[in-house]
Amino acid sequence: MAYEIERKFLLASDSWRSAVYKTLHIKQAYLCNTDKASLRVRTSNEKAYISSKTMTRDIRRHEFEYPIPLHDAEFMIEFMCQGSAIIKSRHLVKVGRHVWEIDEFFGDNSGLIVAEIELGHETEDFLRPEWLGNEVSSDVRYFNMMLVNNPFNNWTT
Repeated sequence: MAYEIERKFLLASDSWRSAVYKTLHIKQAYLCNTDKASLRVRTSNEKAYISSKTMTRDIRRHEFEYPIPLHDAEFMIEFMCQGSAIIKSRHLVKVGRHVWEIDEFFGDNSGLIVAEIELGHETEDFLRPEWLGNEVSSDVRYFNMMLVNNPFNNWTT
């Protein structure tokens, strides 16, 4: 069974920008969100995926992701998904043996930037770069599936 172990952080500075080695342009939207799971469609550069993730505050979630034709994904995002699409640039930064994914959001979530790291197990050690801020892994407001209905620009705190 597939799963991901992911921790999410805010950023303390922009000094990570000089270490970016690749940037992906992502558009994603949700076919459905329930209290148990989400069903997402994503395009990333010229590739597309459909995926499902369990809804939990734990850093370990079951995730299933499958490639689909790009034109199918674009149609689903445009005509079948709820809310507005999430648009972001994902900047990849290598620190030690890990790659950090730094998501810079646009549109209704403009101004939000978070750093994510995927781990092999929940207690795995990793280097914490100086640009890393507070951890928000268990704060559901920062889950992409939640940003569809409660975008960052609507937050009051």
